[in-house]
Amino acid sequence: MSTTASRTSKRYSVNALYSMAAEQDVEVEDDLARAQKRLRELKSRISAQSKKNFVLERDVRYLDSRIALLIANRMALDEKQEVESTFEDTDLSEGTFPDDRKLQQYGNLFFLLQTEPRHIAVLCRLVSLTEIDTLLQTVMFTLYGNQYESREEHLLLTMFQSVLAAQFETTLDFNSLLRANTPVSRMMTTYTRRGPGQSYLKSVLSERINNLIEHKELNLEINPLKVYQQMIKKIEEDTNSLPQGLPRAVTPDVAAANTDVQNIIAPRIKMLMEIANSFLNTIIESIDQVPYGIRWICKQIRSLTKRKYPDANEFAICSLIGGFFFLRFVNPAIVTPQAYMLIEGIPGNHPRRTLTLIAKMLQNLANKPSYAKEEYMSMLNPFVENNKQRINKFLMDLCEVGDFYESLEMDQYMALSKKDLVLNITLNEIYNTHALLIQHEEILAPSEKSHLHILLDDIGPAPPQVPRKENKTIELPLFSRWETPIRDLASALMSDSSVTQCDILYMETKSIFVQLIRSIPRISEQKQIDLPMIAETAATTKDATLVRKGLKVKEMLRELEEVQVIDREDGYRLMTEEVAQELAHLGNLREKITEEIRSLEAVYKTICDHNNYLRSQLDSYKAYLQNVRQQTSTDPTSTSVVKVGDKEKKPAKMKVLGPYKFSYAQLEKDGIIMESNVPDNRRQNIYFNITSPIPGTFIIALHYKGRDAAILEMDLKLDDLLEKQQDNVVSLDLEYVQLNVPKILQLLNKTFAKRKTDPSDAWGKLCLPICVHYPING
Repeated sequence: MSTTASRTSKRYSVNALYSMAAEQDVEVEDDLARAQKRLRELKSRISAQSKKNFVLERDVRYLDSRIALLIANRMALDEKQEVESTFEDTDLSEGTFPDDRKLQQYGNLFFLLQTEPRHIAVLCRLVSLTEIDTLLQTVMFTLYGNQYESREEHLLLTMFQSVLAAQFETTLDFNSLLRANTPVSRMMTTYTRRGPGQSYLKSVLSERINNLIEHKELNLEINPLKVYQQMIKKIEEDTNSLPQGLPRAVTPDVAAANTDVQNIIAPRIKMLMEIANSFLNTIIESIDQVPYGIRWICKQIRSLTKRKYPDANEFAICSLIGGFFFLRFVNPAIVTPQAYMLIEGIPGNHPRRTLTLIAKMLQNLANKPSYAKEEYMSMLNPFVENNKQRINKFLMDLCEVGDFYESLEMDQYMALSKKDLVLNITLNEIYNTHALLIQHEEILAPSEKSHLHILLDDIGPAPPQVPRKENKTIELPLFSRWETPIRDLASALMSDSSVTQCDILYMETKSIFVQLIRSIPRISEQKQIDLPMIAETAATTKDATLVRKGLKVKEMLRELEEVQVIDREDGYRLMTEEVAQELAHLGNLREKITEEIRSLEAVYKTICDHNNYLRSQLDSYKAYLQNVRQQTSTDPTSTSVVKVGDKEKKPAKMKVLGPYKFSYAQLEKDGIIMESNVPDNRRQNIYFNITSPIPGTFIIALHYKGRDAAILEMDLKLDDLLEKQQDNVVSLDLEYVQLNVPKILQLLNKTFAKRKTDPSDAWGKLCLPICVHYPING
């Protein structure tokens, strides 16, 4: 082997580390560095916003169920108070803060949990379904919350490897693997909701779903009973009667045998298969866009299946991979695209049903199809038969990704050299994780000598959960109690006998030359790389840092020449070539980063829009809650007395809010007006006035310019609107226009929720803190 080849082989890991350092060089300020900084900030914002959305989605899911009881007036007082606490914002002035000693102990504990994922892997299998969501919030969005940082992503995937391996070991029935609703399956679903998964779904599915839902009247129902019922309804509407031999109520078999029903269904089957094929083609063609982590989990499922069930055929293996990729990842986004931020609003009834059928077809394709519950789906079986080989090849190809163990080792090296390894974590996340670790300590750390056992003993019992308003987010510094931080990366690498001081000197010299070329514009513009000239130019600039580096690298060149690693006679050819290669890599990197920034900016906007949507949901619930509380605690015929401090005070008289004026064009642009019977030439003269005479009640008046009286007035109750939303009723009929229910709710919240509390305003008085995000409209 040549000297060059030997040296290249020996310093492979050193080369990679220095290359990683060059990519993240904070001392250089060029276009690449600025783009990298912007990308880091964008990824950090996406990670933080994803966590906020996860918490908000949990709150909305909880309130969905509680508000349903409120609407039915079946909630006890203590339950109402529990619902109210969900709206509380954190008050940084309230509550206590862990002292420095406790922070240091928690910093040690969470560093151990992050860098040794096996502890969390075991804990996730031990907790109950009621506990898993809170733990997943901490694991997915805090402990490994930097969703685009390779070290945290690879540690999280290492944890998944342990979790999946244990799941395969303990599951007795192959057919129930990864399918039951367990903490492990919840983990896998939650993982797909992180930034990279959301970005993939939006880029691959959004356009196709939006094209489909534009056809609001396209009815592709193929359930014979539903088709029969729709046919009967249409005949009655058209003729005001029913022909003999067409009873209203029939069995599914009778409906399926009806010739007219069969004639209606036949072209729908053909169209459904065409649409499903277009979705399948899009997904298969997107294989290179599937996030690495999703593909790596697919690879683990394949590997574990082959190990546990060596006789399993390709079909069986693909059914498990498809169960994760389609059932947990792709299909939920197709069925409820609004929840995945792929579309605005809620699809109409017909498109929503079509999307559900498409998802069922893809699921049947990825799994062994069962038509026991929905026999009519067997009519779509040709789609499954025609595409089975394609989908199996796709699922197997998903698994063809490399492992990350070597790069994780380097990332861990880099982490130990960092001085600012921190977690942004809430007090309740700390205390909840601490409590779960204590609860399961005998299984997690049975040995008194284990690091986890020692740390838990030192910290002591877990504090109780703090009230929501005291649940501060703190910056928790992470560091190991047992591993010494690396002060000098080069010295640490030299402890490996295969890496010599010459290797380190060579790589450091190359790294400095790359920095100098990036830092001096007139050098970076030159086509030829002249190392002595670059060193001399830097040493004679007016910048003290560049002068220091220029002098240093001149001396390093001389030292490398003395030990015959490089040769002045050939123009330092070896190093010149490697510097050029590194610059070319960084140039390509800049283009990739610019493209990634464009993509992630769209993702970030979508995530923020979804956050606004979730907050508007909470505002709707909050406004309804205050209305219920007022109606149940106050008799409108009597005068109530409230206590303020030690004094009793009569509440101020109700104040009518509004009217607030909105033009037809404004409501149409915001998507509030869905459909309209108003002629185009009159729309510019139409406007709407909205008034709230009492909290929870609104009057929407449709006006025509020049006329004093309203053309139409409608009284709306907040609970009626919420009930419509609960029942997935999308439109509200105002005779001349159809309004979008979720968006009119959002408008009402924006309009009537004040930024500051007005003591004379019942909305402001009863409104809880989350309401303050919107200014008054109108």
